[in-house]
Amino acid sequence: MQTNDYAVKLRRDVFQAIADPTRRAILLLLASQSMTAGAIASNFDSSRPTVSKHLQILTECDLLMQQRNGREVVYHLNPNKMKAIADFIEPFRQMWEERFNKLEAVMRKFKDQP
Repeated sequence: MQTNDYAVKLRRDVFQAIADPTRRAILLLLASQSMTAGAIASNFDSSRPTVSKHLQILTECDLLMQQRNGREVVYHLNPNKMKAIADFIEPFRQMWEERFNKLEAVMRKFKDQP
């Protein structure tokens, strides 16, 4: 596998994609409404080409879907892919919730002691 192919493969990994704070911010923006690349870019200090690269990565890993309206491309979340991420993370969330509940119980026990 060539280096460039490896970079593309990494870029298509969902968790690699959401590791970037700008891409997470883009996902949050699109959670409430579909937007064009220009509308998305207007929310960031980055250049439009930089935001476009983030959109490309999110699209390549299927977190975003594109819909062409005439000359404009509108981006929106892919709910199936977002659910797949949530389903993967859920057991970890439950594990940490249980641990925090146990810690809270221990802390209450020590607080109640004279």
